Amino acid sequence: MANFRSSFTLRRMVSEARQLTEHAGVRERIDAVLRLMGGLGGDYGKGKPLVNALEDVAQESILHGDFDVARRFQHFASYAGGDLYLEILEHYYDEEARQRSEEGMRRMIALGADRAVAALDVLCQENPDATAADARDLFRGIARSTDYLSIGKGEGGIQLPTREARRLQQYGHMEIVLRNLPRPASTEVARMMNDVLADVDAGLLAQLLELRSRQAGLAALSAAVDDPDSSENALHACLKNQEWIFGGAYVAELARRQYTSDTILDIPLLRGDGSLHVVELKRANIKNLVIRLHGHLMLGSPVHHAVSQTQNYLRTMDENRRSILNAHGVDTRRASATVVIGHPRYVTDGITPQEVTETLRTYNTHAARIEVITYETLIDSASRMLALSSARQDPDSDEETSA
Repeated sequence: MANFRSSFTLRRMVSEARQLTEHAGVRERIDAVLRLMGGLGGDYGKGKPLVNALEDVAQESILHGDFDVARRFQHFASYAGGDLYLEILEHYYDEEARQRSEEGMRRMIALGADRAVAALDVLCQENPDATAADARDLFRGIARSTDYLSIGKGEGGIQLPTREARRLQQYGHMEIVLRNLPRPASTEVARMMNDVLADVDAGLLAQLLELRSRQAGLAALSAAVDDPDSSENALHACLKNQEWIFGGAYVAELARRQYTSDTILDIPLLRGDGSLHVVELKRANIKNLVIRLHGHLMLGSPVHHAVSQTQNYLRTMDENRRSILNAHGVDTRRASATVVIGHPRYVTDGITPQEVTETLRTYNTHAARIEVITYETLIDSASRMLALSSARQDPDSDEETSA
């Protein structure tokens, strides 16, 4: 059962967010959220209707290209649905709360530095001739010892109170930024830093940061695929908000995953023309992805089950096109779909990766609205996109091309 949440803080943040958009459609959906939550000073409405209303705001914002507001309301919906603690929202959207968190972070880092100095003092007292190598060995030993720490509920374990569990989640959503560092001791270092910063192209820097983020996301997906025990949920987590992996035809991943009472989509993508593309995810470790029967290669039953499931999704979208378009602004008529399933490395019966590829190619040539690909194909395609992006940002690549 979901642990639905609501609070005065959420209502205040929703109300403040209303001032961040000029789109009438987005404001109307925000007003619907405020009506659900009720007036100030009373009980604040919560439950699945509130989560849906917050997701509707996020989706409407995506349709208008207002991605900052969309991300904000996606966080609000995660909190209302019980997936995020209030401290996370405060960290993102409450300046005073963020300042308190930063102060706590600074104190924690200062405490860690003090403990490091104390450990070095003990090392020097016990061994006056200790070297830098000895100090490194000391801290390596401390780092290795953390492998023996665990969190448990039984005797001899460590049970975290709710406050500390929230703190762990909070730091899981933070990034540490160094600001206002002291001046360099050397004037030469200061001059070099000024020269570097003077040449920084802000647009190029943003592109590089986005590129690094995509590389990290693709690496996480590859690691999950390499793990034979990875579940569909684990793979879904790696692909959430990573619509770029599926190609440049998609504007964004839609906030809402449910458009009819009996259909919950894995990854709904929005095309540039406002139509829907459905991505259905299955496990990577499927031994009978391709089978050999009477000397011929064909797709195994897991693929046919996945395709049939996706066909039912598309049929439902077609039948409810008008109501979905009116309610959510997404055109689902003749929507397309991609099924991502399996990987050649897990296929048995002596079937080679090349045979897997050829079997899927034969199947897809006879399909109209649904394409079936493996995680290998998905990752290889995304890797090529990243390689091209990296080449464009390499200052030497243009010279080589022009030569």
